[in-house]
Amino acid sequence: MSMRRLLFLAPAQAVSAVFAPLRDAGFELGMAENMKGASLFLEKSDPGVIFARPSMPGFKVEELLTFGADKAEFPPVIIITDKGDAREAERLMSLGARDYWLEPLDMERIAAVAREPRAPVPVPALSTLGGHKPSYEKGPQIVGHAPAIRRVLKLARQVAGSKATVLISGESGTGKEMFSRYLHAMSKRASGPFIAVNCAALPEHLLESELFGHEKGAFTGAIARKLGKFELADGGTLLLDEISEMDLALQAKLLRVLQEGEVDRVGGTETVKVDVRVLATTNRDLEDWVKQGKFRQDLYFRLNVIPLRLPSLRERGDDVLELARFFMNMYIREYGLPPVELSQAAIEWLRSYEFPGNVRELQNLMERAVLLANGQPAQPAHFLLEDEEWPLFDEEEQEEHESAPSAPACHDVPEMDTNALAAGPVIPLHEMERLMIIKGLEATSGNRTQAAELLGISVRTLRNKLNEYRTLGHPVD
Repeated sequence: MSMRRLLFLAPAQAVSAVFAPLRDAGFELGMAENMKGASLFLEKSDPGVIFARPSMPGFKVEELLTFGADKAEFPPVIIITDKGDAREAERLMSLGARDYWLEPLDMERIAAVAREPRAPVPVPALSTLGGHKPSYEKGPQIVGHAPAIRRVLKLARQVAGSKATVLISGESGTGKEMFSRYLHAMSKRASGPFIAVNCAALPEHLLESELFGHEKGAFTGAIARKLGKFELADGGTLLLDEISEMDLALQAKLLRVLQEGEVDRVGGTETVKVDVRVLATTNRDLEDWVKQGKFRQDLYFRLNVIPLRLPSLRERGDDVLELARFFMNMYIREYGLPPVELSQAAIEWLRSYEFPGNVRELQNLMERAVLLANGQPAQPAHFLLEDEEWPLFDEEEQEEHESAPSAPACHDVPEMDTNALAAGPVIPLHEMERLMIIKGLEATSGNRTQAAELLGISVRTLRNKLNEYRTLGHPVD
């Protein structure tokens, strides 16, 4: 199953905004408008995720869910819709849909889901949840054995079955949304929807409509009733990501929803009861935010019933190596590449690096390493660090590099005598440059990478110089 291959069962206009960015990011995309087209794509390809509208002319997503119900390796199906309905979300997720998203689609969210290192897992019907027993296989895989992460995992498992709000804090890239999904998967609401809202991504008036919904005509552009995320998450979990960025006026409305368990749609007169477990994340010190008057104290206390602080990667010791190998294996499978091991130099670098971007940064580095090492032991150079230039070889240079003789390649060139040069006629600068390049290649037995380092120039500059000398009829190698 290729997590880089995605199938969309939706009208073209629903996907148009994300199609080009996803393709540019390296994803292979398929489009279908009915079950026949989807079946043909599934026969020829093996997508990692399927995004499907609930219904289109001649197609209902129940056909797809039924088709994949008895197939162990069938890709996860995420429902995408421009008119969300809580009852529909509950019904389709009970039939096996992985998630239920409200359009417009977000490229980064799609990419994140496509990269999740977990196999599709059938979601149990709501009727089975009476005697719910958490399944550790259902949630995202949390990798690591450091005491700092084990303590957080233990607390998460202990509180997952409750309805208590959880405030997950930690630096950017520590995996706060993954822990949110883990809490949801371990809870009695695992078969219900998991809805995430980025509170920093929308201005106040749009965020209010996104959270609580609106009635037709509530404001300019409100051409139809829209259900908010609280209603869509009814019976499940709502994640309020980056809660610290929410406007103070909206914080007051959120507090009422948390206390009363009911929402008022924008422009509506009817109060709607909701049953939602709320999780919130932040990378800020909310206590300090409260002192500065940027966050309501009463909302902070209401959200902080269960505090989960995720440790930074530098607090997790050798978890960095375990995570590195986990991500490498994930990308090796995803790209179908030969196995890659970490060299001792790479291990030492990983242990000493501070990782300001935490697990997210490590994941990116490992993807680079897998692609660039190409089956060889991964070196620090494969991480493409800042201020380091990747030494590219064309096929001809690679062959020359690998078959470079052990004896000096330029043994016919006499040793330069700098005193003699000073006493003799002036040598043009370009000729002196050529002689120095000859000496560099001689000193390194024809190895261009080492010669470039010795001369203090890039491999690309050296290659250009050699091509120039060949054009002028003065080859040096």
